[in-house]
Amino acid sequence: MGWIIALFVGGFAGFIASRLMNRDGDMGLFLNIVVGCVGSVIGNAILNQVGIAGSVQRFSITGLLVAVVGASVLLGIVNVVKRGSLR
Repeated sequence: MGWIIALFVGGFAGFIASRLMNRDGDMGLFLNIVVGCVGSVIGNAILNQVGIAGSVQRFSITGLLVAVVGASVLLGIVNVVKRGSLR
């Protein structure tokens, strides 16, 4: 059941990040889910380096915010590699 919640949260986080980074026209539902899930991993890795470890066993607003920030960082890196600017 946890992976289903992770997919929904990842999709929502990817959607929010793509809107924030102005990439919504370039991405579909599948890429939103992928970017959100990978962004969540990136965000959690950053927080673990800082010393803040969170629980990923259930949904939380903090987890969603971490996923959105991580997905935005991922989209920013993709923009820099692809275009040479953050856009």
